[in-house]
Amino acid sequence: MKIVLNGEPREVEATTLSALLIEAGFSGRVATAVNEAFVPATLRDSHALADGDRVEIVAPMQGG
Repeated sequence: MKIVLNGEPREVEATTLSALLIEAGFSGRVATAVNEAFVPATLRDSHALADGDRVEIVAPMQGG
């Protein structure tokens, strides 16, 4: 299916948000949103993706 991941069009096999994290190579603590709605970590396994979804995945950065 075709989605937009962090602003970039992408073809993915994943059908859930948690599967997308694995497919895209994200690990550790991240924040996720689908179509501008926050999706908590506890709901990622059950959050189904649809063609055309806009997904944002943000990892915390250290610095200061």
